[in-house]
Amino acid sequence: MKLNQNFRKLYLPYFRSIYDIGIFQLANAFIVSGAVFLFKQLAMILIRSSGREAISTGDFMFLFTTWQGPLLLAIGLIILTLYVAFDLNSQILFSESLLKGKPDLKGSLINGFLSIRDFLTPDGIGIILYISLIAPIVGFGFTISLTDSLYVPSFISSVIDSVPAYKLLYNIFIIAFIALGVLNIFTLHGILLSGKRSCDADNESRKLIKENWKDFICSNLLFALRFGVIFVTDFFITGIIPALLVKVIFTNETHQVIAYYFILFSMLVTMILIGSYFKSFYMIKMTQLYHRYRGEDDSFKIGPSKKQVIISLINITLLFALLFGVSILVSTNFDQIFSTQVKTQIISHRAGGVEAPENTVAGIEKAIEYGAAGAEIDIQRTKDGYYIINHDGNFSRLCSNKGRPEEMTLEEIRALTIKDPLFPEQEEKVATLEEMLEASRGRIILFIELKGNTADQQMVDDAVRIVKEAGMEDQCVLISLKYPLIDYIERNYPEMDTAYLTFASFGKTANLNCDYIGLEEEATNSSTIDAIHDTGRKVLVWTPNSEYSIRKFLLSRADYIITDQVSLAKKTTKELNERKDIEVLIDLFFIN
Repeated sequence: MKLNQNFRKLYLPYFRSIYDIGIFQLANAFIVSGAVFLFKQLAMILIRSSGREAISTGDFMFLFTTWQGPLLLAIGLIILTLYVAFDLNSQILFSESLLKGKPDLKGSLINGFLSIRDFLTPDGIGIILYISLIAPIVGFGFTISLTDSLYVPSFISSVIDSVPAYKLLYNIFIIAFIALGVLNIFTLHGILLSGKRSCDADNESRKLIKENWKDFICSNLLFALRFGVIFVTDFFITGIIPALLVKVIFTNETHQVIAYYFILFSMLVTMILIGSYFKSFYMIKMTQLYHRYRGEDDSFKIGPSKKQVIISLINITLLFALLFGVSILVSTNFDQIFSTQVKTQIISHRAGGVEAPENTVAGIEKAIEYGAAGAEIDIQRTKDGYYIINHDGNFSRLCSNKGRPEEMTLEEIRALTIKDPLFPEQEEKVATLEEMLEASRGRIILFIELKGNTADQQMVDDAVRIVKEAGMEDQCVLISLKYPLIDYIERNYPEMDTAYLTFASFGKTANLNCDYIGLEEEATNSSTIDAIHDTGRKVLVWTPNSEYSIRKFLLSRADYIITDQVSLAKKTTKELNERKDIEVLIDLFFIN
């Protein structure tokens, strides 16, 4: 009897709200996507009026040097505000209506939109920016779906990790903003449900957390535990148990295959659906806690009718029927539907990645040994006009010399000794561009990045001349983070292949004037890759180094990945090419 009462109190209200939450999520997504589409069209008009097809990190000064730039920044802030209004504010209001047993879809969406006026203050804009840009990075607090996967790019995090002082400051930053997020967790509730000004809502939230921090921690842990139980239960009910029964029930091998596919699809889809409801259920829980800490009624009234529960069950039944049909289709046409072989090729970062001292001839040799399709190197100009290979702004990290390439002669630089921290016993000399070209001739494609303070049009002219003198135009790609340089190469040396690297862009990125477009991991998705391919350009992804990210982008339709972990990438390629059909489907759901 007590167990039944606990179920009715803890789970039944959530279960009965599934239908209403699903309708709310669909309506919310439709409105937000429509509004964002309109503002994106306006933004594209402004971008094209400046003679551009896209804004990217290699051309970001445009935002501050033209009249279109401030307008585009304003549009970006409007989009973030709309997401906060509909993705969060309307969800809080809808959670409130669910708790009262009277779900109000229309009122929640309208009032969520009207709440924008409460954020038209410096404090309110700060809240929007924290929710949109800081909370996703620190990993705590309410976020919006537009930016909830935002993270520090690997090329920045690697620099942070390599310098103890930077790492300490970064950790302090994370801890400080997590604390800020916890203390202000009820700020939006105070604004929306109690009609407080943002500064007063901040103060109230901090007061509530300080007075109830033990209960807050326990409530969050219990919520996470209960949701974890639901995930595990679903895993067993839709996956493990049926899989164990298949061979007992079915003797025909074809029927067994269909059953396994159906079980896999059912398990994966239900887990994805449960995950999609997590944010809504968590918002309901936080709204309950807000009322509890204020000494108000926090009970969850069971509002939705049994009719809606029946509709939800019918929809679930139809979903499983659809999954069964898909299982039959997949079992008979697997090879025609899915690609099982990896086509993405590997480029070793900084010559040989972590397989040899970086940016050295030895690195090129290792990249070739491991079977990389290409090797990326960084060139900088010396004081006397030669081109040497070095990534950083000086030689401190690798050669224990604080001199900058542009302040030293070639002779001075050649006297240095590279001692890569990863290879303390191995000593190498700083190589020249000519030496790298000779080492890679006829063996590997060389991706030459124009790097540092000397990356200018003179560097372009000289690099093209040196490559042509070596007769290796068809074995080299000139790459840069500076779009104007890439555009200069395309206009003046169209015979040279170019790659533009960007870690963030907006607009028609696929139409940029280059042969390859290099996308940072976070900026890469299947639609962007397809759009670039549709224009005849190739796609590089930089710099996936973790086992997960390497696997993810090897399975993508990208042409190349630039990685430090060349041997791991080759090993992963081999494993992916030997996958069983079930493993291909699992990767499709969880990796792509």
